[in-house]
Amino acid sequence: MSFGSSLLSHSHTLQFLSNRNRTSRFKATAEVPDFLSADWFESRKKRPFGPRLDFSAEDAVHYQLEALKYNDQPRPDYGIEVMYRFAGFDPFERSPYFGPFFDLGQFERFRRIFHHSTYRVLLGHKERKIMSTLFVEENKYKQRVWIRGSRPEEEEIFQFTMAQKVGGCWDGYWLTESLLHDTDTFAGGLAY
Repeated sequence: MSFGSSLLSHSHTLQFLSNRNRTSRFKATAEVPDFLSADWFESRKKRPFGPRLDFSAEDAVHYQLEALKYNDQPRPDYGIEVMYRFAGFDPFERSPYFGPFFDLGQFERFRRIFHHSTYRVLLGHKERKIMSTLFVEENKYKQRVWIRGSRPEEEEIFQFTMAQKVGGCWDGYWLTESLLHDTDTFAGGLAY
């Protein structure tokens, strides 16, 4: 084999490899499945409302109160569902979310407490005013809120304690550590 034919053979090999790489590159691109549906962006807008990474502690409290104000829209107890999504407790352990330690792992138990006489003022409330706000620590925020309910002479004060999670899948999110009524909420018993 002469030097010229060797060079020509080497040139053909390089061209073949170059064409093969180009073909396989385009072929691979064509073979990649499209996992996102055409309406993906619209469906993201419709996802259930809950914590967002870009919410501040104040935003998180505001959106929860708004959800409770319009509790039955778009469906019954939707506002309570939003509260449950923001709840920062372990569903497998008893939680002091409402003060005393309760088993709140099942949504139905959580929902019943909101329909208890002291918390029901939040459902469909007519007016609210922020009484005080305080960053207790860098990642812990408290807000006291006065609520005027939909029934005559129904007024209550509640305290939200928000905690910003550090590490794990909720890193950076503000979740509700507790929602406390200003008085002894469960002294008279609870339909639990």
